[in-house]
Amino acid sequence: MTDHHPLTLIEVEALARAAHEGQTDKAGRPYAEHLAAVAEGVRVRGGTAEQQAAAWLHDAIEDDALTPDWLESAGLPPSVKEMILSLTKRPGEPVEEYTARILATPGALLVKEADLAHNADPARLAVLDAPTRERLSAKYAYVRSLLGLAGS
Repeated sequence: MTDHHPLTLIEVEALARAAHEGQTDKAGRPYAEHLAAVAEGVRVRGGTAEQQAAAWLHDAIEDDALTPDWLESAGLPPSVKEMILSLTKRPGEPVEEYTARILATPGALLVKEADLAHNADPARLAVLDAPTRERLSAKYAYVRSLLGLAGS
């Protein structure tokens, strides 16, 4: 599927929502709510349209909602594709390598910051059982430290 025009942000949002249709987050909420929150988090942090597009698609390949081949041929700027690929965790990859790749990719850090902020939202974590909540909170704090992001 090759697009002959660059996808608009509205089209990227619709595509992401469709790709993740039926998927839920750890709290059982529709996955698109997380994508919308991350995209909004990028926007309020002063992110560009490219960063907002990457936010909508940041989990699409990792969650098998879209394929790497799709991304390669998609009507997206190279910078967006690079951010999406840098934000895609690879099976068995050490978190230190993952975060180093994000830091090396222009624009990706802001998207990951918004992603972590939503993941660590106390309201989202509150519905999880205590061991899961503690494990995820510690994981997010460690990732933030590796990325040089202040706070918890």
